[in-house]
Amino acid sequence: MEFTDRVLKCVDCGAEFVFTAGEQLFFHDKQFKNDPKHCKQCKAKRARGTQRVRPETRTTCSECGTETTVPFNRPKAGRCYAGRAFRSSRRSRWRRLHLAQRRTKEQVAAEV
Repeated sequence: MEFTDRVLKCVDCGAEFVFTAGEQLFFHDKQFKNDPKHCKQCKAKRARGTQRVRPETRTTCSECGTETTVPFNRPKAGRCYAGRAFRSSRRSRWRRLHLAQRRTKEQVAAEV
């Protein structure tokens, strides 16, 4: 299969970049299905770890009432937990699910 250089457009900055025949051969050998979407500068910027800014929203914990921050925009309805309350609620939820699964297995075994 013969490859020729192609000009593509970066989805981040809109600049045109060349997708060389050698890069196309590499993509073909690795069985990549999609063409690259980012130019080398944008790829390097992403690799450096330039991350988007996540919103920090101040709120009060639904469990213990302490003021905390969460890394998302919190809707008005719904529960929100501080760190310790969040971990304990997850553990208790896991225990409830685990016990429920255990009961159903025991019920199935008792029926047989």
